[in-house]
Amino acid sequence: MMGSNEIECLSQEVSEGFFYGLQKKDLKQMEIKSQGENEKFGEASSEDDEPVQVSSSSRRGVEHCVTAPVGAERNPLRVDDEFMISRSITEKRGFPKRDTLLDRLSERAKQLITNLVKIQNDGTVEVDLERSASVAPELLELQSFEESTVSGGLGSESKKSVPRLQIVILVVGTRGDVQPFLAIAKRLQEYGHHVRLATHANFKTFVKSAGVDFYPLGGDPRVLAGYMARNKGLIPSGPAEISVQRKQLKAIIDSLPPACTAPDMESGVPFRAQAIIANPPAYGHVHVAEALGVPLHIFFTMPWTPTYQFPHPLVRVPQNAGYWLSYIIVDLLIWWGMRRIINNFRKSTLKLAPIAYFSMYRGSISHLPTSYMWSPHVVPKPSDWGPLVDVVGYCFLSLASKYQPQEDFVQWIKKGPPPLYFGFGSMPLEDPKGTTDVILEALRDTEQRGIIDRGWGNLGNLAELSDNVFLLEECPHDWLFPQCSAVVHHGGAGTTATGLKAGCPTTIVPFFGDQFFWGERIYQKELGPAPIPISQLNVENLSNAIRFMLQPEVKSRAKEISKLIENEDGVAAAVDAFHRHLPDELPLPTPSLEEDEHLNPLQWFFLQLGRFCCAPCGGV
Repeated sequence: MMGSNEIECLSQEVSEGFFYGLQKKDLKQMEIKSQGENEKFGEASSEDDEPVQVSSSSRRGVEHCVTAPVGAERNPLRVDDEFMISRSITEKRGFPKRDTLLDRLSERAKQLITNLVKIQNDGTVEVDLERSASVAPELLELQSFEESTVSGGLGSESKKSVPRLQIVILVVGTRGDVQPFLAIAKRLQEYGHHVRLATHANFKTFVKSAGVDFYPLGGDPRVLAGYMARNKGLIPSGPAEISVQRKQLKAIIDSLPPACTAPDMESGVPFRAQAIIANPPAYGHVHVAEALGVPLHIFFTMPWTPTYQFPHPLVRVPQNAGYWLSYIIVDLLIWWGMRRIINNFRKSTLKLAPIAYFSMYRGSISHLPTSYMWSPHVVPKPSDWGPLVDVVGYCFLSLASKYQPQEDFVQWIKKGPPPLYFGFGSMPLEDPKGTTDVILEALRDTEQRGIIDRGWGNLGNLAELSDNVFLLEECPHDWLFPQCSAVVHHGGAGTTATGLKAGCPTTIVPFFGDQFFWGERIYQKELGPAPIPISQLNVENLSNAIRFMLQPEVKSRAKEISKLIENEDGVAAAVDAFHRHLPDELPLPTPSLEEDEHLNPLQWFFLQLGRFCCAPCGGV
C-alpha cells in the first residue's frame, strides 16, 4: 500500500500523452490510500504538498454550474442587434449535476477503482468488474441513480434572445478534427457572431481560407498523432514518450488564455471571448472558462459522456455492466495524469485555487452542455444521456465546389469502373512501403482499380505504379468519395462520415482510439466488414474486405444510410444546440489579472472607477 507522499511522487511521473493516462508499471502498483482531510473536496494539496484552503465561494466552482460558472458576474450583455432562438428546457429543471453525484462515491470506492483497470500487452486499457467485486456494487448503484434522475429528452418551450457574441473555438487534433468545427464557425458567423477558431499552426491556411479568424494553439498534431499510433491511446511505451507528451500538453494549455483574450495577431483587432466552444482534448478549456466567467459548450466526434449502451472508445470492457464505469475510469486516468500541469496552470496563470487529487469530475465533461457530431442514424443518442447532451448530426464543411482536379486524374477516373479509395489521413505508418505493397497485391487479387492517398504516412512512395492505380495528394473527400465504389481508411470520424454520406461501403483499418469504435459501428450496420487493425492488415484480410464491400446488398445499405444523412443538417443543429444552452444572462467578462498588471497607474485608476460606477446598474 502506498502512503500519500508516495502517491504524490508517483503522480509526478505519470504520462501526459494525448489522453494523458498513467504508466503501465505505475498503474499495476496503484493501491491508493486515503489522502486525509486535506484531500477532501474543497481542499487540495499544492505542488509543494502544502494544503491550500479554498473559501466557500471558491468551492462553488465550475462543477456546480449547468451552462456557465456560478459566482461569475451575471450582468446582461447588452447588444443592440439580437435574435430569438428556441429555449431548451434544460435550464428550467433541477437536473442533478453529474460531477456532484460522482463525489458521492466513498473514498474507499475511489481508492479501489484502480483495481478495475487491467493493462493489455498492447498498451490499451481494460476495465474488468470481476477484478474488484467489492467496489462494483457501489459504482453500479451510482450508475442506476444517475440513469433515473438525469436521463430525459431535449425539448423547446419558449424563445429567448441571444446577443451577438465573441466566440472562441478551441480545437486540439488533426485536420479531420478541425474541419467540422470550421463548418460550425462559418454558420455562427452567419448569425452575426465574431468567431475565432484557435487550433494548431499547421491549419492556419485551412482556417483562414474559409473566412474564419485564426489563432495558433501550441502542440504539433503530427507529434500527437504519432504518440497515439505508437502507444494505442492511454498508456505510454517508455519514459521518452512521457517527456515529449508533457511538453505537448503544456504548450497546448499555456496557449489557451491568449487564444481567448489576445488581439488578432495580424490586424491587432481586440478580442475577448464571451463564450467558449471546445473539444475535450483541449483540456484547459474548463479552467479558462472558469477564470473568464464565460459559458463553455463541448463539441466532439466521439463519445465522452458516460453511458451503459457502449464502452468508452479508448477502453476494452468484457462485461456490459462495466460500460458506464469505463468513462469514469478514463476521467480518472486523465485527471491523475495531468493534475500537476493543470494545477500549476490554475495557480500561476489563471490565479485560481488548485484542485483536490480525488476530485472526480475534473477529467469529465458530464456537467457541461455537450453536442456530439455524428448522425443519430449511425449511433442514436443513448437513453441515459440527459438533456445537456445532443447528438446533432455530422457537421460537413463543403470543399468540393472549390476543388479543381487535375485533368489527368479526371481522365483516369473515366477510363474504367469506379475505383476503390485507400488512405490513412494523418496516421503515421511504420512501414509505408509494406502497407503499399499489401494494397497493390489486394487490388491485383480482386482485379480492381484503386486510388492511393499518400497522407502523412507517405503511402504509395514507389518509382512506378500500374495503370490501374492512381497516386493522389490533397483531394477533398467530399469530391473524391462519390467517384469511388468503396473506401478503405483509418476510421477517423470525419472520413467515416464523408464516406457514408457518399454511399460508400467502408472498411476501417483502425490505428487507435475512436477509430475502433467507428469500425465496430460500420460492421454492426453491415456497411462494411469487421475492422482490420493496422497491425493485422495483410493481403488476405484486405482482399476479403474488398469482396465484402463489392456485394450489391452492402452497396444498397450504404445508399440507404447516405439518403438519411443527406437529409440532415448537423451544422444547423449544432448551432441551435449552442444557442439553446446559453444561460439566460450571459456573464460580462472582466479584464484578467494579467492585463491589469500591465496597466500604468492612471489607466488602472480609471479602469477601477469604471467598474465601480457600472456595477450597480449592470452597464457594459
